[in-house]
Amino acid sequence: MSRPRVLIADDHPGFAKALGRVLAFDCDVIEVVADGGAVVEAATRLQPVVALVDVNLPNLSGLEICRQLTRSDPRAKVIVLSGMIDETVRSAAVAAGATAVLPKLTVSQDLVAEIKRAWAGTT
Repeated sequence: MSRPRVLIADDHPGFAKALGRVLAFDCDVIEVVADGGAVVEAATRLQPVVALVDVNLPNLSGLEICRQLTRSDPRAKVIVLSGMIDETVRSAAVAAGATAVLPKLTVSQDLVAEIKRAWAGTT
């Protein structure tokens, strides 16, 4: 059975590891990238169905990554994650092309549901 291929971009190793474990039940986590500067290259090389991108990454912000990915491929699905989401962050992420914006505190069933929703739009 086919599963969505997911790229994780987060600079907190413990969170990225936990997120990978949660997603492993329903998704194929194809790579974890901790540096914002490496995310676009990894996404281009690996072609994930969904890129999970933290807003605050070193060297390139999650919002800029979102803009670059959706500019290079309008079908790209990017879910932006943040420890603190207010309406400003949500609006900026949507304007950058995010498929969804979720607080890190809800990264279990809500996140899996958003990945599957994004995946359904690509198949």
